Parts: sequence; structure tokens; C-alpha cells
Amino acid sequence: MSYNFLIYISYSYAVPIGKPLEKEINRRGHTVFWYSDLEDGKKALKEKNNLFIDIKDVVKYKPDIVLTATNDVPDFISGLKVQIFHGFNAEKRPEKKNTFTHFRIRGFFDLYCTQGPTTTKGFLEQQKKNNHFEVIETGWSKVDPIFPLSQMAQSTPPVVMIATTFTERLSLAYNDAVYNEIERLSTHGIFNFIMVLHPKLPDAIKKKWKKLNGEYFTYHDTTDLIPLFKISDIMFSDTTSAIQEFLIQKKPVVTFNHTFNHNYLINITDAEAIEPSINSALTKPKTLIDNINTLVNNIHPYFDGKSSMRIIDASISFLHKDKSYLKNKPLNLIRKYKIRKRLGYFTLKSFNTHYTIPTKND
Repeated sequence: MSYNFLIYISYSYAVPIGKPLEKEINRRGHTVFWYSDLEDGKKALKEKNNLFIDIKDVVKYKPDIVLTATNDVPDFISGLKVQIFHGFNAEKRPEKKNTFTHFRIRGFFDLYCTQGPTTTKGFLEQQKKNNHFEVIETGWSKVDPIFPLSQMAQSTPPVVMIATTFTERLSLAYNDAVYNEIERLSTHGIFNFIMVLHPKLPDAIKKKWKKLNGEYFTYHDTTDLIPLFKISDIMFSDTTSAIQEFLIQKKPVVTFNHTFNHNYLINITDAEAIEPSINSALTKPKTLIDNINTLVNNIHPYFDGKSSMRIIDASISFLHKDKSYLKNKPLNLIRKYKIRKRLGYFTLKSFNTHYTIPTKND
């Protein structure tokens, strides 16, 4: 049986999440289209020929399965709504708020394809309170290209990848002392820095860091981080969820002013500590690596690069499954109205029950 898939995103950073899924869908001979509800995502997808620009065309397409890397999804689109996540739980907020934000149930999804035991546990706990969705652990599509992990010798000089979040109070990109120290280190050639900045950061901040471009500093304007992960020896960051993605390679990360002193990070609070902390990280202390291994086994214990395959398998299987054991999704009238207003598409149509294609024997 052939299926119509839709990959639904908002921001450009979701494109690398959808690409491995698109590759797997095409491998199986199904149909797949993309849609972004924001201009940032549309711009990132503009070269694709399987892109819907108008939401009306999405509705006409009548997808069977909607793979979603956003917080919500239009209820008036047909198809099984599958949450595939736009990042790991970055664990950068106080525990109560951290749990709330990552495991918030908005009532739009039929299936959560979770990344690993930590995420699965959180959503299974939510399922007990809100029995209107299913949870299946699959791993995360975005990190498929990381595997197999490579055992590269340390570069000379060592390659340090800098990645940042966008929230001003949490982002090292705004810190002048950090900027000055990175400028000094890059001028002296002690390390070879490669940098990516979060797409949401202001252009003025991006332009400032781009000025450091030189022999030992390269700014990359991309959301495809995995090729940069692979050539980097360590990461220097703040609180971005890219930290967890990088750690899957079991390479150390130095953080600046992280809100938690996680035992799998080397966290510093002073720009003068950047150089010694990087040097320490490059020695790969055994205790640190052991703690990283524990983290990775909890957030993403899949090292085969086949998470996209598991997501597609789980989605197709659940599409056909009898879902009578689940409650209907909540009415969500206010959120549904906001989605319609945002997209400029007003309809009374709503797939409030769980979308199902019965098997021939049903």
C-alpha cells in the first residue's frame, strides 16, 4: 500500500530532522511533501520541488501521515499526526518548568515517536493523565547521519565547534568577554574554531561574530550541524539543545554559564576559563566520558542510524491500528482558532478523532 506523507515544520533548523525521513519515505516508494507554516522554513525549503506553499494545497493533498517537528499542527489536515520533535530536552530551566515545557501536551498529536528512555518516560507519565495519544520509542531522525560513529585522531590544532542558543540571557553570543577571548585564541591559532549561530539570533550579533573569520575561525551559516559535529574534537556552547546532539558522539562539551552543573559537561562562568577548560576537555577525562555515556544511553541509545526507519514503521503500523482504547483529542478551541488565524484558513473541519485506515481484515 502506498501512503501520502507530509513533513510539517516551522523553522529552518527542522529541515535536517525531516531529510532522513524523506530519504526513508522515498526509499519505500511512498509520496512525500513538505510544508512550513513560517517564512523561515519556507525559505530553507525553496529549492525543493515537493513543497506546498499554500495551506489549501496541503488540505487537498489529504496526507495519510503528518510528521511534525513543531509544537502544534493544524487539526483540519487529514492524517495521523506524529510528533517527531525539534530537539532534545535541553535541560536548561528549573526542574518544574523544564518538565512542563518539554513534556507539554497540546492535544494535537496521535503519536509521539520518542527519542530515548528519558523522553519516553516523560510522555508515558503524561499519557496516564491524558489518554488520547500513543507513545512509541524510535530514536530521532536528525541524528541518523551521525552514525556510524567515527574514531578520528585529534586535529592539529584541535577543532572546537561553537554553538549557541538564542535567548539573550542564556546565549554566549551576546557576551563581550567571551567574544574577546575567542578573538584572542583564534588570532594565536591555539585552536581552530568553527561556529554556528542559532537562526533566531539578531543579524547584528551574527555580523559581529562573522568579523572573526580568518585562518583559525570560520563562521558557518547553516542548520545542518552534523557534518560540523563530525570534524570537531569538542564543543564550546551555552544551553542549546545541540549539546545533547553533539554528546551522542561521546565527545566532550564545555559550557558557559549553563543553568545546571550537569556532570556530563565542563561548565565555566568566566571567559578566562575558556582556554584551560578546552584543554581539559581535549584530554577526555574518564569520569567525564563515563558520565557522557550514561547520558547518551538515557537520551538516545540507538547507534544504528535507523531511527527514521523505526519512525516510519511505527507511523504506518499505528495508522492501521484500532485506536478505540484512546480518548478523543481535546476540543482545543482557542488553539485551533489561533492556528486558523495564523494560516489564514478558516474551516469548521476538524479531525478530532484518531485518524485510522483500517486493514482489509478489520
